[in-house]
Amino acid sequence: MRIHPCGADDLDELAALRADLWPDSSVDEHRADAGEHYDGSRAAAAFLARDEHGTAVGFGEVTLRHDYVNGCETSPVAFLEGLYVVPAHRRGGVARALCEALETWGRDQGCSEFGSDALLGNATGQQMHAALGFTERERVVYYRKML
Repeated sequence: MRIHPCGADDLDELAALRADLWPDSSVDEHRADAGEHYDGSRAAAAFLARDEHGTAVGFGEVTLRHDYVNGCETSPVAFLEGLYVVPAHRRGGVARALCEALETWGRDQGCSEFGSDALLGNATGQQMHAALGFTERERVVYYRKML
């Protein structure tokens, strides 16, 4: 397994994996979004995991957040925006290796905390966070009222 930072040549593979994780957007929309996020204009990074054949089997994305991050006490915070491993490669350390690369990036940016979130109904995501060493800090339900 090889973990490496995404470059311009990796954006098509990143977009395809993002579409697996977030299927409400098309691969083309993810390609455009990833191109904007990782063009060097903002503090963000994406990493790909490749198997022994060079096939992309997972990705992790992290941003540097200066605004308040629920459950964190410092600023800036490295924030896990997305972490995905294709089903055939799960439970083999890929997510952990990606997370370690994201953590290293965060430390290199001067962060002492790594934040993340998962929806209340996403039990799998919550279990993954716990397995990767995250500790639950709070639960929030968001509301709105139309004006």
